[in-house]
Amino acid sequence: MQSSAEPAAAGAAAQDAGGPARLLADRVYQFGRTYRLDIAWAGFILLNLIAMRLIPAWQTVPFLIIWISLTAVYGFRLWHLGSTVLTVAVVTLATGGLIGWQVLRGKQDADYLAEVPLLAAMFMVMAWHAHRRQTAMEEIKRVSEHNLVLLGQQRQFLQDVSHELGTPITIALGHAELITHAATDQAIAKDARVAVDELLRMRRLSNRLVLLASTDSPDFLRPVPVDTPELMMETLHRWSQTPRRWSLGSLTETPVQADRDRLTLALDALIENAVDHTEPDGRIELSARRSGEQVVLVVRDWGSGIPATDIGHIFDRFTRVGKGRSRDTGGFGLGLAVVKAIAEAHGGSVEVRSMVGQGSVFELSLPAATAYPGLTAPLNRQALPG
Repeated sequence: MQSSAEPAAAGAAAQDAGGPARLLADRVYQFGRTYRLDIAWAGFILLNLIAMRLIPAWQTVPFLIIWISLTAVYGFRLWHLGSTVLTVAVVTLATGGLIGWQVLRGKQDADYLAEVPLLAAMFMVMAWHAHRRQTAMEEIKRVSEHNLVLLGQQRQFLQDVSHELGTPITIALGHAELITHAATDQAIAKDARVAVDELLRMRRLSNRLVLLASTDSPDFLRPVPVDTPELMMETLHRWSQTPRRWSLGSLTETPVQADRDRLTLALDALIENAVDHTEPDGRIELSARRSGEQVVLVVRDWGSGIPATDIGHIFDRFTRVGKGRSRDTGGFGLGLAVVKAIAEAHGGSVEVRSMVGQGSVFELSLPAATAYPGLTAPLNRQALPG
């Protein structure tokens, strides 16, 4: 009597026997899907070879169609050099063999046969240039990807270093300020004030490095409609204690679409630059105007001005105009770079006009907020007392 295990064993054996066949069929199917364009082209070439063989009256038409189609297919898929050479050799031998046979039978001129190696050579030259270009593009892509990785690492390094410096700077600053207030010896108090000033400079540097490193992050900006006159008056009030002759020019009522905190940093950097390049009795004016779809925030000073040779790169990082004085005033050459980064992050720009001895005009252009209730009538606030 046959046990129930025997049919199961027989089915398993049959399945095992069919395994290689099924695997082969799957491989053939995958090959056909992957190389369906090449297979279709090979069939097309075969049809044209048959036409060359059976219809000599067509002369060069099928022959040229074969080489044109080879060029077209190669343009869609750059083969490896070995595959290219093999394909060209096969096509050359096939077409050259048929033409040679026709020449021997007197159905074609011998000059027709010379076209085969010439077309093959021309195609190989084209393929060589294509491979050179592909190699160059791959090298450019590799270098670009490597540079992107390095840029990301540098940005992360700046952020990490700046954050790590934040805590010890804050602690040291607190102790130095405590010494400044508690010291009875004037020499010690003076030294402590120097330490406080330097620590404040380091904190500003750290904050600006973090800002510059994070300009590409998606959460760098949180733009909202910002009341332009209110922003400019608050900025003027914040700086009015600095010994300068401050004034407020005409102001547009058009609000600006911006991140208020980032925009405040940019304005402060522009004003800090103006303060650094004017004397204590020098004049600095803030104003704002509408220009098309932009709101232009203007910081103008009547200070020393900027040499024409420096205008082109004052917005570059670590660029200083008047290097000897920048250190005394606490500059790092990062303030204007911060302004440019913030402006460009908003989709705006910053420009400068300046003449040595007559002062500078910095214009920060940002998108206007077209819908902002509560602001309709224009304002024109005149100079405020400094």
